[in-house]
Amino acid sequence: MAKFKVIVSDPETGTSKVVELADTRASPLIGKKIGEVMDGAPVDLPAHKIQITGGSDKDGFAMRPSVHGGVRRRIVLSGGVGFNPKNEGMRRRKTVRGNVITDEIVQVNVKILEKPKAKEGKKPKEKKEETTAPAKETAPKPETKPPA
Repeated sequence: MAKFKVIVSDPETGTSKVVELADTRASPLIGKKIGEVMDGAPVDLPAHKIQITGGSDKDGFAMRPSVHGGVRRRIVLSGGVGFNPKNEGMRRRKTVRGNVITDEIVQVNVKILEKPKAKEGKKPKEKKEETTAPAKETAPKPETKPPA
């Protein structure tokens, strides 16, 4: 059966975490394409919306959104996923994986699109702002003239 390492990225905080899915927990991902939006429940994020952004197969070949199906293909690339050209205009025939998740995929990359809204009764915790006590302004003393 399928076994995936799902890398969940949070663009707001810049953090990511790894969730391992096996057997029945992995089945909701099979057949999904790069770019599809789905519920976050399979990756332990209920009430979240996640988007599939890519992945790689058992031999390390990257999934490319422009290759249709779940197959491995050798295509001519001039840049993008699967090939980083050293010189301008450089092209190369490289092997990449299609845009559909199959049981041969090992790593799936996803990002969080929507988080659940906070309940109206509860406010999210805010960082305490450090405040310095305002400098006390001393009012100028009225000048008293000595008796003449």
